[in-house]
Amino acid sequence: MYSHAFGQNRPNIVIIISDDHAYQTIGAYGAKYGKTPQMDRIASQGAIFNHAYVNNSICGPSRATLLTGKYSHKNGFKDNETSEFDFNQDLFVKQLQHVGYKTAWVGKIHLGDQLQGFNYYDILVGQGTYFNPDFINKSGRQRTEGYVSDIVIDKALNWLDSLDRKDPFCLIIGHKATHRTWMPDPKDFGHYDSIKFELPSTFYDNYESRLAAQEQEMSIAKDMQMGYDLKMFDTLEEMLQDGNFKRMNQDQKDKYIAYYRPIYEQLKQKKFNKQQLAEWKYNRYMVDYLNTAQSMDRNIGKVLDYIDQHGLKQNTIVIYLSDQGFYMGEHGWFDKRWMYEESFRTPMLMRYPQLIGPKTQIDAKLVNADIAPTLLELANIKKPSDM
Repeated sequence: MYSHAFGQNRPNIVIIISDDHAYQTIGAYGAKYGKTPQMDRIASQGAIFNHAYVNNSICGPSRATLLTGKYSHKNGFKDNETSEFDFNQDLFVKQLQHVGYKTAWVGKIHLGDQLQGFNYYDILVGQGTYFNPDFINKSGRQRTEGYVSDIVIDKALNWLDSLDRKDPFCLIIGHKATHRTWMPDPKDFGHYDSIKFELPSTFYDNYESRLAAQEQEMSIAKDMQMGYDLKMFDTLEEMLQDGNFKRMNQDQKDKYIAYYRPIYEQLKQKKFNKQQLAEWKYNRYMVDYLNTAQSMDRNIGKVLDYIDQHGLKQNTIVIYLSDQGFYMGEHGWFDKRWMYEESFRTPMLMRYPQLIGPKTQIDAKLVNADIAPTLLELANIKKPSDM
């Protein structure tokens, strides 16, 4: 244990932002199947937000709003394809730097690589990859061997180790998980294999009176790909040609082959009709997704352990949220590109013992644009007028 905490006069800040993590798969939100003990730990020691939303349910725009405290039409980043984030604009991390904070972003940011407002960054290239990902930092681009959730946390904790303990810090950790194509750490294979997941009540939605909803491209039945998404390739050669598997070393490939090929062989023996196949795909999707979330959850526990063991707990704000929600079979869908509750709503948990008692339930509505100005207020910094 350290004899004193970082940043005595202002709170330290740790934000953990995941990708596409559905609130309905988190234990603290009453998940029927998902096991997330480390996320639940934040909720049990702090607050759970029951009505947290994002202004724009897409990866980059959500992170842009987190940094700026502004909606997409004000911060200029409206979508991943045609927008370019302007790091010259004011960001809450820049305001923190002005009063002595050390700031860092580690992991997925998806806003380009010309970062401002951070003393340190080590970010995934674009979406990042689950295995042996490439990172960009001030020294350039380099590949790191291993599983992405492990690597991101190791890099984040190494940065914390480098800090002078007199300075307050703000660390943002961007996870790739649980983004498509849901690739767990092999050590998490098998946790949910024996479960027959109950279909959501709207799984067979016919979208009556909702013409646009009929034209979406996120149907588990018709749009979820057997190979790319579910690793059910017709041949081993085809599997190994997939971009995700090309990133792997031989040991990683061997573990994936040993797990997924028997599932494929069993599938070949079945003579499913269209409906049975859709339900089988849903079940496999749930297994892969929840296993991938478990790989991330374990690493979130490492962050909480570090904070607790280094005497930082009382004076550190910890926030967990996702960049948006996700469909777990509701309306027959996966993905997030439709503004029903499952997409628009994000999980959000917060621990800050100085202000928040254990197991606090917060029912007030909030949006991710509220986070930046609130953190500045907690750090006793005046909110910029454009937030």
